[in-house]
Amino acid sequence: MLVLSTSLLAFATHAVQAQEARHFWSGDWYLKVGATGFLGAKYDGSSKRLFQAAPLISLGRAGSTVRFSSRNDNPAFAFVDTGAFRAGLSGKLIFTRDQDTSDDLKGLDPVRFGGELGAFAEVYPTDWLRLRGELRHGIRSHDGIVGDLAADAFVDVTDTIRVSGGPRVTAATSDYFDAYYGVDATEAAASGLSQYKPSGGLASVGLGTAITWQATEKIEASAFAEYKRLMGSAADSSLVKERGTRNQVLVGLSATYRFDFTLD
Repeated sequence: MLVLSTSLLAFATHAVQAQEARHFWSGDWYLKVGATGFLGAKYDGSSKRLFQAAPLISLGRAGSTVRFSSRNDNPAFAFVDTGAFRAGLSGKLIFTRDQDTSDDLKGLDPVRFGGELGAFAEVYPTDWLRLRGELRHGIRSHDGIVGDLAADAFVDVTDTIRVSGGPRVTAATSDYFDAYYGVDATEAAASGLSQYKPSGGLASVGLGTAITWQATEKIEASAFAEYKRLMGSAADSSLVKERGTRNQVLVGLSATYRFDFTLD
């Protein structure tokens, strides 16, 4: 299964810059392209693992005040950027999850291709800590609301190597859980799973860590690992209890190359 993952770093245009520029897109930009490979669960809650690959694409203004970014950050556009505080729109692309993803899902309604759209905010209470939250509403894939909270401490151990890590928490409404973890009477008969009606609440808690190496001015590589434990309606689902596990682990590597360009 090929998982497509894109990460768009946010940018903000100051009023003075806007007056001087011919267009809102005028100025210096960068484009990062690369790939990531990781070993993780076939789907959230699965006990079976699969090696997956994904392209990485990151676009932003040169000189952006973004101090830290994580592979967990979803594509975002900042309308407010003071350096210590950023806020704006965020979104997430969701790919189909059905019986082709895993035999465990036979008889269950598929999660359709779609996305989530909402807002994000992040703050730097210190020079080495970032707090970030996202709140998104499902589009087509589900009708629920999903919230993510993360804290990442980061330190440059050398001029080219950065170590980072911290806790993650996810919560959601019942409509989200129903799409991913619910099993109605028809699905129970078709899949052999016990019938299950979820409610909203906490979805998972976990930890993530990464080591990032700035190999050259333009080449960046990273090794990362994440652990999360499913909670609440996710952990209580018959899909997880009867065919999967609450404990989810992911490890991987990534590399990107930066292209610099100017738009008039």
